[in-house]
Amino acid sequence: MDSGPGRAAVPGARIAKLDASAAIRDKALTLGFDAVGFAPASLGPSARDRLAAFLAAGRHGEMGWLAERTEQRSDPQALWPDAKSVICLGLSYAPAEDPLTNLGQPAAGNISVYARNRDYHDVAKGMLKHLGQFVASRFGAEIKVFVDTAPVPEKPLAALAGVGWQGKHTNLVSRAHGSWLFLGEIYTNLDLPPDAPHADRCGTCSRCLRACPTDAFPAPYQLDATRCISYLTIEHAGPIPHALRPAIGNRIYGCDDCLAVCPWNRFARATRHAKLQARPDLIAPDLAELAALDDAAFRARFAGSPIKRIGRDRFVRNVLIAIGNSADASLAAAAERLTDDTNPVVAEAARWAVARLAAPC
Repeated sequence: MDSGPGRAAVPGARIAKLDASAAIRDKALTLGFDAVGFAPASLGPSARDRLAAFLAAGRHGEMGWLAERTEQRSDPQALWPDAKSVICLGLSYAPAEDPLTNLGQPAAGNISVYARNRDYHDVAKGMLKHLGQFVASRFGAEIKVFVDTAPVPEKPLAALAGVGWQGKHTNLVSRAHGSWLFLGEIYTNLDLPPDAPHADRCGTCSRCLRACPTDAFPAPYQLDATRCISYLTIEHAGPIPHALRPAIGNRIYGCDDCLAVCPWNRFARATRHAKLQARPDLIAPDLAELAALDDAAFRARFAGSPIKRIGRDRFVRNVLIAIGNSADASLAAAAERLTDDTNPVVAEAARWAVARLAAPC
């Protein structure tokens, strides 16, 4: 039967799209990305409803930016109406060491794995731009590149693109990379065949929920950021609530507990990206040394690090909470020196630490 030119064009176009997807995937992997997936530039109402419920419950705390541009945070085409596809990229930052090992070292601080070297925004952004330029020049497409810098629903899109699924701790989980993936996106007007969404493989496991020191998960797949140690030590600017301070332990920037206990991590290999591998001085840094940092020393030590973003005062506040939790009397002098700090939040944390160390066990 004569198919005619009109009928032949459809499978031909399909093959061309598949060829484009294969070329983009190959280029992404060549550039160093560890995971690639394609999603349509649209999400169902579940993403919008989930964000609305999160905000209505006030679980975003002081992160007011989450309540802005909510339509765009729920729908890629609300951000860019011409977008047809989203290229979702993953960059593994899996640690070579157990990130929870130093939680029992009272004189050392624990820094979240993602912040133990270079700021991943800088690392991923350059790679994304290279891939975006390839897509634009090779296929004559328009593109927009994002890495946690715009109202983009990163985790729902990555799940839709088959990169992983959103686990019970609300973060993305990958069968190959566990809970250790940085995400980035390229929005494009190129119409690419989508990958199949990833099935949820958490099953009956609830290790991440049980591991949270501050009970920040009201239910599976729900996070109350106002109780999350990552939020408290990074996003929260004022004094940390006294009731939550003991549970923070020695976590001075972020928290990896819910990520680190995920059973899928057993398939993850340590990141091959040198800029994402832990600096030795940030694996178990000395609390007394960190407490002594002034603004200039803080900026010098954390140049190029995501830690620099929160500033010396907020960081030293976190260090003082860890000192107060250490039960190590030898650290009292480090806290005592800051009881009259010019920053009132630092001074209050120092007085709390001194009092806690002086209290009978």
